[in-house]
Amino acid sequence: MKVFWLSSVLFTLTVNGQYFSEGWKPGQAVTTEASAPISSGRPSENNPQESQQGSFSVVDGILNSSSISSLFAKAGVNISSLASAAGLSSKPAYPWDTRIPLITDMNFDDMIAKEELTDDEEKNRAWLVVVSTSATTQGGGISQFVDKIFDETYNETLLAGDLPDLRWGRIDYLNVTYLTTKWGVWQAPTFVIIQNRGQTLRFVKPQWLRLREGALREFLTSGTYLEVPPWDSSFAPGGSNEFVLHYLGLVLTKIYNVVVKVPRWILYILSGSVASFIIQLLHRPSKKDQTSKKDQTSKTPVTSSNTEKTEKTEKATTVPVPEKSSGSKSSPTEVKQKKSKK
Repeated sequence: MKVFWLSSVLFTLTVNGQYFSEGWKPGQAVTTEASAPISSGRPSENNPQESQQGSFSVVDGILNSSSISSLFAKAGVNISSLASAAGLSSKPAYPWDTRIPLITDMNFDDMIAKEELTDDEEKNRAWLVVVSTSATTQGGGISQFVDKIFDETYNETLLAGDLPDLRWGRIDYLNVTYLTTKWGVWQAPTFVIIQNRGQTLRFVKPQWLRLREGALREFLTSGTYLEVPPWDSSFAPGGSNEFVLHYLGLVLTKIYNVVVKVPRWILYILSGSVASFIIQLLHRPSKKDQTSKKDQTSKTPVTSSNTEKTEKTEKATTVPVPEKSSGSKSSPTEVKQKKSKK
C-alpha cells in the first residue's frame, strides 16, 4: 500500500502540464495577444528541424557502426556516400570543401565548355582543377595533403579577392572516366589548368611545385601557371588523333558503369579465374611436344616375356648345317659346277 502511494506522489511531482488558465481577473488589462501553443511533447510537431537532426543522428549511428560499414564494404558498396547523396545522413558525401564544385563527365560541358561569358571574360577565364583520390580508402597521404593545400589556398584567394577570373574545381579520379581518359590523366593527384573552354590544357604535378604553405598561392598570384607549356600533342584537344582518346573514353566509361554495379567479391572471383586461365594458356606445351608425346605413347614397350618368345622362335626356325670335312667327297653336281666355272 505504501508503495502505491509513493508511486502516485512521484507521478504527480513529475507531471508538468497546465490544462486550465487562470482566466481574467477584475482590474486586469485586456490583451489581444494570442496564447502560446501548448506543447504536445513531440519534437516533430513543434520543431521539424530537431526531428530531422534526430533522424540524422540515428542514421549516422547505424552507418558508423563497424559491422554495418564492413559488411557493405565487402560487398563493394560505400553505404555512407550513398546515404549522404540520398539525404539520409548529415555527413557530406565527400570529405572536401563543398564550396568547390565537383566536375564530372555529366556537368563538364555545362560548367566549362558552354559557360556563358563575354568576349573579355572568355579570354581571361581559367579553371584550376585538382584530380584527387582522397575520397576513398585507396587515396594515399599525398592526395590528402594536396587536397588540404588546395582547400586552404581557395580560402585565402576567396578572402583576398585578387584572382576574379580564376575558377576552382575538383575531379574524383575513381568516378570520372571519360574526362581523365580524354585528357590522358593516368595518375592522381594532378593539377589541370583549363582555358579556352577546355581546348587548352596544362598539367602540373604537385611534386613540381614542392608544395608547402603558400606555394600554390604564390604559383597563382605570380601568373606562373600561365607560363606552363600547354598540351600540344596530336592526342590533345584539336589534334589529329583526338578521336582515339575520345572513343577510348566512351568505351571505358561504359565498362565502368557496368563493373561498378558488380559486388567486389564477385570481381575477385572473376579476376582470379581469368588470371588462372591466362596462365594455363601461356604455359601450355607447343604442338611439336604434343606430337612427340603421342608418338611415344603409341609405341608398345618391349618386355622381357616378349624377348624370350622371340629367342625361342628364332632357335626353332634355324636348322644347324653340318660342316664339311676335308676328306669328304663332293657330289657329282658340285663337280659339274666346278667344271663349268673353269
